[in-house]
Amino acid sequence: MSWSTHARTANSARWQPSRRRFLGIGGGGAAAVLLGTGVFVENSVTSVPLGGADPFTLGVASGDPAPHGVVLWTRLAPEPLAPDGSGGMPPRPVRVEYEVAADERFARVVRGGRVVATPELGHSVHPEIAGLEPDRVYYYRFRVGGALSPIGRTRTTPPVPSSPRELTFAFASCQTWQDGFFTAYDHLAREDLDLVVHLGDYIYEHVPDRDRRGEIRESALRTEVFDLPGYRLQYGLYKSEAPLRAAHARFPWIVTLDDHEVEDDWAGDHAGTTPVPSADPVAFRRRRAAAFQAMYENQPMRLAQLPSGPAMRLHRRLSYGRLVDLTMLDTRQYRDDQPCDGGRSATCPERFAPGRSILGARQREWLLNGFATSPARWQVLGNQVPMGQGDLDPGPATEVSLDPWDGYVAERNRVLGAARDLGVRNLVVITGDRHRNHAWDLKADYSDPESPTVGSEFVGTSVTTRGDGEEVDARGRLELASNPHLKFYNARRGYVRVHVDRQRWSTDFRVLPYVTRPGAPISTRATWVVEDRRPGVQEG
Repeated sequence: MSWSTHARTANSARWQPSRRRFLGIGGGGAAAVLLGTGVFVENSVTSVPLGGADPFTLGVASGDPAPHGVVLWTRLAPEPLAPDGSGGMPPRPVRVEYEVAADERFARVVRGGRVVATPELGHSVHPEIAGLEPDRVYYYRFRVGGALSPIGRTRTTPPVPSSPRELTFAFASCQTWQDGFFTAYDHLAREDLDLVVHLGDYIYEHVPDRDRRGEIRESALRTEVFDLPGYRLQYGLYKSEAPLRAAHARFPWIVTLDDHEVEDDWAGDHAGTTPVPSADPVAFRRRRAAAFQAMYENQPMRLAQLPSGPAMRLHRRLSYGRLVDLTMLDTRQYRDDQPCDGGRSATCPERFAPGRSILGARQREWLLNGFATSPARWQVLGNQVPMGQGDLDPGPATEVSLDPWDGYVAERNRVLGAARDLGVRNLVVITGDRHRNHAWDLKADYSDPESPTVGSEFVGTSVTTRGDGEEVDARGRLELASNPHLKFYNARRGYVRVHVDRQRWSTDFRVLPYVTRPGAPISTRATWVVEDRRPGVQEG
Protein backbone atom coordinates (compact mmCIF):
# COMPACT_ATOMS: atom_id res chain seq x y z
CA MET A 1 0.00 0.00 0.00
CA SER A 2 1.37 3.42 -0.88
CA TRP A 3 2.10 5.91 1.82
CA SER A 4 -0.97 7.98 2.58
CA THR A 5 -1.06 11.50 1.16
CA HIS A 6 -3.27 12.61 4.02
CA ALA A 7 -0.61 12.65 6.72
CA ARG A 8 -0.35 16.00 8.40
CA THR A 9 1.91 17.56 10.98
CA ALA A 10 1.57 15.85 14.32
CA ASN A 11 -0.45 17.49 17.03
CA SER A 12 2.03 16.26 19.61
CA ALA A 13 2.11 17.20 23.26
CA ARG A 14 4.36 20.24 23.40
CA TRP A 15 6.09 19.60 26.65
CA GLN A 16 8.79 22.28 26.88
CA PRO A 17 11.87 20.96 28.69
CA SER A 18 14.47 23.17 30.29
CA ARG A 19 18.00 23.27 28.98
CA ARG A 20 19.39 21.48 32.03
CA ARG A 21 17.59 18.26 31.09
CA PHE A 22 19.94 17.84 28.15
CA LEU A 23 23.18 18.14 30.08
CA GLY A 24 25.15 14.90 30.20
CA ILE A 25 23.08 12.91 27.70
CA GLY A 26 26.06 11.11 26.24
CA GLY A 27 26.80 13.81 23.68
CA GLY A 28 23.18 14.09 22.51
CA GLY A 29 22.26 17.77 22.58
CA ALA A 30 18.88 19.45 22.84
CA ALA A 31 18.41 19.54 19.08
CA ALA A 32 18.96 15.78 18.75
CA VAL A 33 16.44 15.05 21.48
CA LEU A 34 13.75 17.41 20.24
CA LEU A 35 14.11 16.24 16.65
CA GLY A 36 13.52 12.68 17.80
CA THR A 37 10.34 13.56 19.67
CA GLY A 38 8.78 15.79 17.05
CA VAL A 39 8.81 18.92 19.23
CA PHE A 40 11.09 20.46 16.60
CA VAL A 41 11.11 19.51 12.91
CA GLU A 42 14.15 19.87 10.64
CA ASN A 43 12.97 20.19 7.05
CA SER A 44 16.44 19.98 5.54
CA VAL A 45 17.11 16.43 6.74
CA THR A 46 16.47 13.78 4.12
CA SER A 47 16.15 10.02 4.19
CA VAL A 48 19.37 8.05 3.83
CA PRO A 49 19.54 5.22 1.27
CA LEU A 50 20.30 1.97 3.09
CA GLY A 51 20.96 -0.22 0.08
CA GLY A 52 17.77 -2.22 0.50
CA ALA A 53 18.49 -3.12 4.14
CA ASP A 54 15.52 -3.20 6.52
CA PRO A 55 15.90 -0.34 9.04
CA PHE A 56 13.08 -1.70 11.23
CA THR A 57 14.66 -4.92 12.48
CA LEU A 58 13.94 -3.90 16.10
CA GLY A 59 10.25 -3.39 15.40
CA VAL A 60 7.86 -0.71 16.61
CA ALA A 61 6.24 0.04 19.93
CA SER A 62 3.91 2.40 21.79
CA GLY A 63 3.81 3.33 25.43
CA ASP A 64 2.42 5.29 28.39
CA PRO A 65 -1.11 5.62 26.96
CA ALA A 66 -3.32 8.51 28.02
CA PRO A 67 -6.93 9.39 27.15
CA HIS A 68 -5.92 11.56 24.20
CA GLY A 69 -2.52 10.28 23.19
CA VAL A 70 0.38 7.87 23.34
CA VAL A 71 4.10 7.85 22.59
CA LEU A 72 5.30 5.87 19.55
CA TRP A 73 8.77 4.38 19.13
CA THR A 74 11.13 2.81 16.68
CA ARG A 75 14.91 2.63 16.38
CA LEU A 76 16.60 2.31 13.01
CA ALA A 77 18.98 -0.64 13.01
CA PRO A 78 19.58 -2.51 9.73
CA GLU A 79 22.36 -4.43 11.54
CA PRO A 80 21.12 -4.78 15.15
CA LEU A 81 24.23 -6.70 16.28
CA ALA A 82 26.82 -4.36 14.79
CA PRO A 83 29.66 -4.57 17.37
CA ASP A 84 29.90 -0.79 17.81
CA GLY A 85 26.26 -0.55 18.94
CA SER A 86 25.32 1.67 16.00
CA GLY A 87 22.79 -0.78 14.58
CA GLY A 88 24.58 -0.45 11.26
CA MET A 89 23.36 3.12 10.75
CA PRO A 90 25.51 5.86 9.21
CA PRO A 91 26.64 8.65 11.59
CA ARG A 92 24.16 11.26 10.37
CA PRO A 93 20.51 12.19 10.99
CA VAL A 94 17.73 10.47 9.09
CA ARG A 95 14.17 11.67 8.52
CA VAL A 96 11.45 9.29 9.72
CA GLU A 97 7.79 9.73 8.79
CA TYR A 98 4.89 8.26 10.73
CA GLU A 99 1.14 7.82 10.43
CA VAL A 100 -1.60 7.01 12.97
CA ALA A 101 -4.87 5.64 11.64
CA ALA A 102 -8.25 4.55 12.96
CA ASP A 103 -8.11 1.38 10.84
CA GLU A 104 -5.50 -1.25 10.04
CA ARG A 105 -5.59 -0.44 6.30
CA PHE A 106 -4.77 3.23 6.96
CA ALA A 107 -7.80 4.43 5.01
CA ARG A 108 -8.61 6.85 7.87
CA VAL A 109 -5.35 8.53 8.86
CA VAL A 110 -5.89 10.81 11.85
CA ARG A 111 -2.35 11.95 12.66
CA GLY A 112 0.92 12.06 10.80
CA GLY A 113 4.21 13.86 10.68
CA ARG A 114 7.95 13.43 10.67
CA VAL A 115 10.72 13.22 13.22
CA VAL A 116 14.47 12.88 12.90
CA ALA A 117 16.49 9.88 14.06
CA THR A 118 19.90 11.12 15.19
CA PRO A 119 23.09 9.17 15.92
CA GLU A 120 23.29 10.93 19.31
CA LEU A 121 20.23 8.95 20.43
CA GLY A 122 21.00 5.72 18.61
CA HIS A 123 18.72 6.65 15.68
CA SER A 124 15.66 6.20 17.89
CA VAL A 125 12.52 8.32 17.64
CA HIS A 126 9.77 8.96 20.21
CA PRO A 127 6.96 11.03 18.66
CA GLU A 128 4.28 11.89 21.20
CA ILE A 129 0.84 11.80 19.61
CA ALA A 130 -1.99 13.96 20.98
CA GLY A 131 -5.53 14.76 19.91
CA LEU A 132 -6.75 11.16 19.81
CA GLU A 133 -10.11 9.89 21.02
CA PRO A 134 -10.18 8.22 24.45
CA ASP A 135 -10.57 4.46 24.85
CA ARG A 136 -9.95 3.78 21.15
CA VAL A 137 -7.73 1.37 19.20
CA TYR A 138 -5.35 2.98 16.69
CA TYR A 139 -2.78 1.68 14.24
CA TYR A 140 0.55 3.25 13.39
CA ARG A 141 3.58 2.79 11.16
CA PHE A 142 6.84 4.48 10.18
CA ARG A 143 8.60 5.06 6.88
CA VAL A 144 12.24 5.74 5.99
CA GLY A 145 12.70 6.35 2.28
CA GLY A 146 10.96 3.46 0.58
CA ALA A 147 11.02 1.19 3.65
CA LEU A 148 7.80 0.71 5.64
CA SER A 149 7.82 -0.53 9.22
CA PRO A 150 5.57 -3.27 10.56
CA ILE A 151 2.15 -1.99 11.63
CA GLY A 152 1.70 -1.38 15.33
CA ARG A 153 -1.53 -1.39 17.28
CA THR A 154 -2.14 0.77 20.33
CA ARG A 155 -4.99 1.96 22.51
CA THR A 156 -5.78 5.12 24.42
CA THR A 157 -7.17 5.00 27.95
CA PRO A 158 -10.67 6.06 29.07
CA PRO A 159 -11.30 9.66 30.15
CA VAL A 160 -10.06 10.38 33.67
CA PRO A 161 -13.54 11.24 35.07
CA SER A 162 -15.13 8.10 33.57
CA SER A 163 -15.82 4.85 35.38
CA PRO A 164 -14.77 2.01 33.04
CA ARG A 165 -16.29 -1.40 33.57
CA GLU A 166 -13.05 -3.35 33.25
CA LEU A 167 -9.34 -3.45 32.43
CA THR A 168 -7.31 -6.41 31.20
CA PHE A 169 -3.52 -6.27 31.18
CA ALA A 170 -0.45 -8.44 31.58
CA PHE A 171 2.80 -7.91 33.43
CA ALA A 172 6.18 -9.50 32.88
CA SER A 173 9.82 -9.21 33.97
CA CYS A 174 13.24 -10.85 33.92
CA GLN A 175 14.12 -12.12 30.45
CA THR A 176 17.73 -13.26 30.25
CA TRP A 177 18.31 -13.91 26.55
CA GLN A 178 20.84 -16.68 27.14
CA ASP A 179 18.53 -18.59 29.50
CA GLY A 180 15.83 -19.51 27.02
CA PHE A 181 13.47 -18.65 24.21
CA PHE A 182 10.95 -15.81 24.44
CA THR A 183 8.01 -18.14 23.76
CA ALA A 184 6.00 -16.47 26.50
CA TYR A 185 5.72 -13.37 24.31
CA ASP A 186 4.30 -15.43 21.44
CA HIS A 187 1.40 -16.28 23.73
CA LEU A 188 1.14 -12.84 25.31
CA ALA A 189 0.81 -11.25 21.85
CA ARG A 190 -2.29 -13.36 21.23
CA GLU A 191 -4.03 -12.29 24.45
CA ASP A 192 -6.89 -9.78 24.47
CA LEU A 193 -5.24 -7.00 26.51
CA ASP A 194 -5.53 -3.26 26.95
CA LEU A 195 -1.86 -2.81 27.88
CA VAL A 196 1.32 -4.50 29.12
CA VAL A 197 3.44 -3.55 32.13
CA HIS A 198 7.11 -4.53 32.21
CA LEU A 199 8.57 -4.42 35.71
CA GLY A 200 12.27 -4.59 34.95
CA ASP A 201 15.25 -6.74 33.97
CA TYR A 202 14.34 -6.27 30.32
CA ILE A 203 18.01 -6.86 29.47
CA TYR A 204 20.87 -8.34 31.49
CA GLU A 205 24.25 -6.68 31.67
CA HIS A 206 26.35 -9.55 32.94
CA VAL A 207 28.40 -12.31 31.36
CA PRO A 208 26.06 -15.31 31.00
CA ASP A 209 26.68 -18.10 33.47
CA ARG A 210 25.58 -20.48 30.77
CA ASP A 211 24.20 -20.08 27.28
CA ARG A 212 21.25 -22.46 27.40
CA ARG A 213 20.36 -21.56 23.83
CA GLY A 214 23.83 -22.31 22.49
CA GLU A 215 23.60 -19.41 20.04
CA ILE A 216 26.01 -16.71 21.23
CA ARG A 217 28.89 -16.38 18.82
CA GLU A 218 29.66 -12.67 18.72
CA SER A 219 32.54 -11.83 21.07
CA ALA A 220 30.91 -8.48 21.92
CA LEU A 221 28.02 -10.39 23.52
CA ARG A 222 30.26 -12.47 25.75
CA THR A 223 31.47 -9.63 27.94
CA GLU A 224 29.79 -7.60 30.67
CA VAL A 225 28.75 -4.18 29.41
CA PHE A 226 29.81 -0.86 30.93
CA ASP A 227 29.37 1.70 28.16
CA LEU A 228 26.72 3.03 25.79
CA PRO A 229 27.70 0.88 22.76
CA GLY A 230 27.56 -2.21 24.96
CA TYR A 231 24.11 -1.46 26.36
CA ARG A 232 22.83 -0.59 22.89
CA LEU A 233 24.09 -3.93 21.65
CA GLN A 234 22.25 -5.79 24.42
CA TYR A 235 18.98 -4.11 23.48
CA GLY A 236 19.69 -4.98 19.85
CA LEU A 237 20.11 -8.62 20.82
CA TYR A 238 16.94 -8.79 22.93
CA LYS A 239 14.76 -6.84 20.49
CA SER A 240 15.89 -9.02 17.59
CA GLU A 241 13.57 -11.68 19.06
CA ALA A 242 10.37 -11.88 16.98
CA PRO A 243 8.06 -12.79 19.91
CA LEU A 244 9.13 -9.70 21.85
CA ARG A 245 8.67 -7.47 18.82
CA ALA A 246 5.20 -8.92 18.26
CA ALA A 247 4.12 -8.22 21.84
CA HIS A 248 5.39 -4.64 21.61
CA ALA A 249 3.57 -4.05 18.33
CA ARG A 250 0.28 -5.43 19.64
CA PHE A 251 -0.24 -3.38 22.82
CA PRO A 252 0.94 -0.17 24.48
CA TRP A 253 3.59 -0.89 27.12
CA ILE A 254 4.43 0.81 30.41
CA VAL A 255 8.05 0.09 31.30
CA THR A 256 10.43 0.64 34.17
CA LEU A 257 13.76 -0.86 35.19
CA ASP A 258 15.11 -2.97 38.02
CA ASP A 259 18.81 -3.69 38.51
CA HIS A 260 20.08 -5.61 35.47
CA GLU A 261 19.36 -2.78 33.05
CA VAL A 262 22.39 -1.25 34.81
CA GLU A 263 24.13 -3.68 37.15
CA ASP A 264 23.10 -6.49 39.49
CA ASP A 265 21.87 -5.21 42.88
CA TRP A 266 22.84 -1.57 42.38
CA ALA A 267 21.39 0.88 44.89
CA GLY A 268 21.33 4.64 44.33
CA ASP A 269 24.90 5.77 43.77
CA HIS A 270 26.25 2.45 45.03
CA ALA A 271 27.43 -0.15 42.54
CA GLY A 272 26.13 -3.66 42.92
CA THR A 273 27.97 -6.95 42.72
CA THR A 274 30.39 -6.08 39.91
CA PRO A 275 34.00 -5.41 40.99
CA VAL A 276 36.24 -2.60 39.74
CA PRO A 277 35.93 -0.50 37.60
CA SER A 278 32.22 -0.09 38.30
CA ALA A 279 32.70 0.02 42.07
CA ASP A 280 34.28 3.47 41.80
CA PRO A 281 31.41 5.97 42.39
CA VAL A 282 32.37 8.20 39.46
CA ALA A 283 32.75 5.22 37.12
CA PHE A 284 29.43 3.82 38.31
CA ARG A 285 27.61 7.08 37.61
CA ARG A 286 29.05 7.06 34.09
CA ARG A 287 27.86 3.49 33.68
CA ARG A 288 24.41 4.36 34.97
CA ALA A 289 24.17 7.32 32.57
CA ALA A 290 25.03 5.03 29.65
CA ALA A 291 22.48 2.44 30.76
CA PHE A 292 19.74 5.05 31.22
CA GLN A 293 20.37 6.55 27.80
CA ALA A 294 20.27 3.12 26.14
CA MET A 295 17.02 2.35 27.93
CA TYR A 296 15.42 5.57 26.71
CA GLU A 297 16.65 4.92 23.17
CA ASN A 298 15.14 1.45 23.12
CA GLN A 299 11.81 1.84 24.89
CA PRO A 300 8.51 3.66 24.13
CA MET A 301 9.09 6.38 26.71
CA ARG A 302 7.91 9.98 26.78
CA LEU A 303 10.11 13.05 26.86
CA ALA A 304 9.35 13.28 30.58
CA GLN A 305 11.45 10.11 31.02
CA LEU A 306 14.43 11.51 29.12
CA PRO A 307 17.53 10.90 31.28
CA SER A 308 19.81 13.69 32.39
CA GLY A 309 23.14 11.94 32.84
CA PRO A 310 22.74 9.37 35.66
CA ALA A 311 19.22 10.60 36.57
CA MET A 312 15.93 9.50 35.04
CA ARG A 313 12.34 10.14 36.16
CA LEU A 314 10.77 6.67 36.11
CA HIS A 315 8.13 6.98 38.84
CA ARG A 316 4.88 8.17 37.36
CA ARG A 317 1.15 7.63 37.67
CA LEU A 318 -1.19 6.51 34.89
CA SER A 319 -4.95 6.45 35.31
CA TYR A 320 -7.48 4.12 33.75
CA GLY A 321 -10.49 6.31 34.42
CA ARG A 322 -11.68 6.00 38.00
CA LEU A 323 -11.23 2.24 37.93
CA VAL A 324 -7.44 1.92 38.33
CA ASP A 325 -4.55 4.20 39.19
CA LEU A 326 -1.27 2.52 38.21
CA THR A 327 1.59 4.04 40.17
CA MET A 328 4.96 3.01 38.79
CA LEU A 329 7.64 3.02 41.48
CA ASP A 330 11.41 3.34 41.21
CA THR A 331 13.02 1.21 43.93
CA ARG A 332 16.60 1.54 42.60
CA GLN A 333 17.57 5.11 41.91
CA TYR A 334 16.85 6.76 45.27
CA ARG A 335 17.37 3.93 47.75
CA ASP A 336 19.94 3.59 50.50
CA ASP A 337 22.50 0.85 50.03
CA GLN A 338 21.38 -2.63 51.06
CA PRO A 339 22.00 -3.22 54.78
CA CYS A 340 24.53 -5.66 56.19
CA ASP A 341 26.35 -5.99 52.85
CA GLY A 342 23.22 -7.26 51.12
CA GLY A 343 22.58 -10.94 50.47
CA ARG A 344 20.54 -12.88 53.04
CA SER A 345 20.60 -12.48 56.77
CA ALA A 346 18.89 -13.77 59.91
CA THR A 347 20.54 -11.11 62.08
CA CYS A 348 20.57 -7.65 60.55
CA PRO A 349 19.22 -4.98 62.92
CA GLU A 350 20.11 -2.31 60.37
CA ARG A 351 17.20 -3.36 58.18
CA PHE A 352 14.80 -1.97 60.81
CA ALA A 353 16.46 1.47 61.02
CA PRO A 354 13.77 4.21 60.83
CA GLY A 355 15.64 6.37 58.34
CA ARG A 356 16.37 3.69 55.77
CA SER A 357 14.57 4.20 52.45
CA ILE A 358 14.04 2.19 49.29
CA LEU A 359 12.03 5.00 47.65
CA GLY A 360 13.74 8.18 48.80
CA ALA A 361 11.82 10.84 50.74
CA ARG A 362 10.47 12.77 47.75
CA GLN A 363 9.15 9.71 45.93
CA ARG A 364 7.62 8.35 49.14
CA GLU A 365 5.73 11.59 49.81
CA TRP A 366 4.58 11.66 46.18
CA LEU A 367 3.28 8.09 46.61
CA LEU A 368 1.44 8.84 49.85
CA ASN A 369 -0.06 11.99 48.37
CA GLY A 370 -1.46 9.81 45.60
CA PHE A 371 -3.02 7.56 48.21
CA ALA A 372 -4.71 10.58 49.77
CA THR A 373 -6.01 12.19 46.58
CA SER A 374 -6.73 9.43 44.07
CA PRO A 375 -10.40 8.76 43.25
CA ALA A 376 -9.63 5.33 41.75
CA ARG A 377 -11.27 2.17 43.07
CA TRP A 378 -8.06 0.13 42.73
CA GLN A 379 -4.64 1.49 43.72
CA VAL A 380 -2.01 -0.56 41.88
CA LEU A 381 1.71 -0.21 42.53
CA GLY A 382 4.10 -1.27 39.75
CA ASN A 383 6.97 -2.44 41.92
CA GLN A 384 10.34 -4.01 41.14
CA VAL A 385 11.27 -6.10 44.21
CA PRO A 386 8.93 -8.01 46.56
CA MET A 387 7.20 -5.90 49.20
CA GLY A 388 5.87 -8.77 51.31
CA GLN A 389 8.11 -10.53 53.81
CA GLY A 390 9.92 -13.56 52.40
CA ASP A 391 11.15 -15.49 55.43
CA LEU A 392 13.41 -18.43 54.55
CA ASP A 393 13.70 -19.90 58.07
CA PRO A 394 10.84 -22.25 59.05
CA GLY A 395 11.91 -21.97 62.68
CA PRO A 396 11.57 -19.07 65.13
CA ALA A 397 14.22 -16.93 63.40
CA THR A 398 13.53 -14.69 60.41
CA GLU A 399 15.97 -14.98 57.53
CA VAL A 400 15.32 -12.68 54.60
CA SER A 401 16.93 -11.32 51.45
CA LEU A 402 18.02 -7.74 52.01
CA ASP A 403 17.68 -6.33 48.48
CA PRO A 404 13.82 -6.29 48.50
CA TRP A 405 11.63 -4.32 50.91
CA ASP A 406 12.69 -6.75 53.69
CA GLY A 407 15.88 -4.66 53.86
CA TYR A 408 13.81 -1.50 54.41
CA VAL A 409 11.24 -2.55 57.03
CA ALA A 410 10.39 0.85 58.52
CA GLU A 411 9.53 2.31 55.12
CA ARG A 412 7.44 -0.72 54.20
CA ASN A 413 5.49 -0.32 57.44
CA ARG A 414 5.07 3.39 56.77
CA VAL A 415 3.74 2.88 53.24
CA LEU A 416 1.37 0.06 54.16
CA GLY A 417 0.27 1.87 57.31
CA ALA A 418 -0.50 4.98 55.29
CA ALA A 419 -2.58 2.97 52.83
CA ARG A 420 -4.66 1.73 55.77
CA ASP A 421 -4.89 5.08 57.56
CA LEU A 422 -5.75 7.04 54.41
CA GLY A 423 -8.53 4.65 53.54
CA VAL A 424 -7.14 3.24 50.30
CA ARG A 425 -10.04 1.16 49.05
CA ASN A 426 -8.05 -1.63 47.35
CA LEU A 427 -4.24 -1.76 47.40
CA VAL A 428 -2.69 -4.27 45.00
CA VAL A 429 1.05 -4.50 44.33
CA ILE A 430 2.41 -6.14 41.16
CA THR A 431 6.06 -7.14 41.32
CA GLY A 432 8.84 -8.76 39.29
CA ASP A 433 12.44 -9.73 40.17
CA ARG A 434 11.90 -13.03 42.01
CA HIS A 435 11.70 -15.43 39.00
CA ARG A 436 8.81 -17.15 40.75
CA ASN A 437 5.06 -16.67 41.12
CA HIS A 438 3.65 -15.58 44.48
CA ALA A 439 0.24 -14.58 45.74
CA TRP A 440 0.37 -13.25 49.28
CA ASP A 441 -1.18 -10.87 51.77
CA LEU A 442 0.49 -7.60 52.71
CA LYS A 443 0.59 -7.02 56.46
CA ALA A 444 0.83 -3.68 58.24
CA ASP A 445 3.61 -5.13 60.44
CA TYR A 446 5.08 -8.58 59.84
CA SER A 447 6.61 -8.70 63.33
CA ASP A 448 3.09 -8.77 64.83
CA PRO A 449 1.19 -12.04 64.24
CA GLU A 450 -2.08 -10.15 64.79
CA SER A 451 -1.25 -7.42 62.27
CA PRO A 452 -4.11 -6.71 59.87
CA THR A 453 -3.94 -7.44 56.15
CA VAL A 454 -3.90 -4.11 54.32
CA GLY A 455 -3.26 -5.14 50.73
CA SER A 456 -2.37 -7.88 48.27
CA GLU A 457 0.74 -8.61 46.25
CA PHE A 458 1.19 -10.68 43.12
CA VAL A 459 4.80 -11.46 42.22
CA GLY A 460 5.32 -12.60 38.65
CA THR A 461 7.83 -15.15 37.47
CA SER A 462 10.52 -14.58 34.84
CA VAL A 463 10.06 -14.84 31.11
CA THR A 464 13.25 -16.93 30.82
CA THR A 465 15.68 -16.18 33.65
CA ARG A 466 17.12 -19.34 35.25
CA GLY A 467 15.86 -21.63 32.55
CA ASP A 468 12.92 -24.00 32.61
CA GLY A 469 12.00 -23.80 36.28
CA GLU A 470 9.82 -26.25 38.17
CA GLU A 471 6.58 -26.41 40.12
CA VAL A 472 8.06 -25.75 43.56
CA ASP A 473 11.80 -25.37 44.05
CA ALA A 474 13.88 -25.54 47.23
CA ARG A 475 13.30 -21.88 48.02
CA GLY A 476 9.58 -22.35 47.58
CA ARG A 477 9.47 -25.16 50.10
CA LEU A 478 11.16 -22.90 52.64
CA GLU A 479 8.92 -19.92 51.93
CA LEU A 480 5.70 -21.94 52.06
CA ALA A 481 6.74 -23.35 55.44
CA SER A 482 7.80 -19.98 56.84
CA ASN A 483 5.26 -17.43 55.64
CA PRO A 484 1.60 -17.93 56.58
CA HIS A 485 0.65 -14.93 54.44
CA LEU A 486 2.00 -16.71 51.32
CA LYS A 487 -0.94 -18.45 49.66
CA PHE A 488 0.52 -19.59 46.33
CA TYR A 489 3.98 -20.36 44.98
CA ASN A 490 5.18 -21.64 41.61
CA ALA A 491 8.58 -21.57 39.90
CA ARG A 492 7.69 -22.04 36.22
CA ARG A 493 8.35 -19.35 33.58
CA GLY A 494 5.77 -17.13 31.90
CA TYR A 495 3.83 -13.96 32.68
CA VAL A 496 0.80 -12.79 34.63
CA ARG A 497 -2.58 -11.82 33.18
CA VAL A 498 -4.93 -9.58 35.15
CA HIS A 499 -8.62 -8.77 34.71
CA VAL A 500 -10.05 -6.14 37.02
CA ASP A 501 -13.58 -4.76 37.20
CA ARG A 502 -15.46 -2.76 39.80
CA GLN A 503 -15.99 -5.70 42.14
CA ARG A 504 -13.07 -8.07 41.64
CA TRP A 505 -9.42 -8.37 40.66
CA SER A 506 -8.47 -11.68 39.03
CA THR A 507 -4.87 -12.82 38.51
CA ASP A 508 -4.03 -15.69 36.15
CA PHE A 509 -0.51 -17.10 36.47
CA ARG A 510 0.30 -18.10 32.87
CA VAL A 511 3.15 -20.65 32.76
CA LEU A 512 5.23 -22.65 30.29
CA PRO A 513 6.58 -26.18 30.86
CA TYR A 514 9.96 -25.23 29.34
CA VAL A 515 11.84 -22.33 27.72
CA THR A 516 15.17 -23.92 26.78
CA ARG A 517 13.70 -25.03 23.47
CA PRO A 518 11.07 -23.23 21.38
CA GLY A 519 7.42 -24.09 20.95
CA ALA A 520 6.22 -24.53 24.53
CA PRO A 521 2.45 -24.43 25.14
CA ILE A 522 0.98 -22.16 27.80
CA SER A 523 -1.56 -22.81 30.52
CA THR A 524 -3.08 -21.03 33.49
CA ARG A 525 -1.43 -22.65 36.50
CA ALA A 526 -3.65 -20.90 39.05
CA THR A 527 -6.07 -18.01 39.47
CA TRP A 528 -6.12 -15.84 42.58
CA VAL A 529 -8.49 -12.98 43.24
CA VAL A 530 -9.03 -9.90 45.38
CA GLU A 531 -12.57 -8.83 46.21
CA ASP A 532 -13.50 -5.16 46.41
CA ARG A 533 -12.98 -3.76 49.93
CA ARG A 534 -11.58 -7.10 51.15
CA PRO A 535 -7.76 -6.90 51.37
CA GLY A 536 -5.81 -10.08 50.83
CA VAL A 537 -5.68 -12.81 48.18
CA GLN A 538 -8.19 -15.61 47.73
CA GLU A 539 -8.09 -18.64 45.47
CA GLY A 540 -10.22 -18.12 42.37
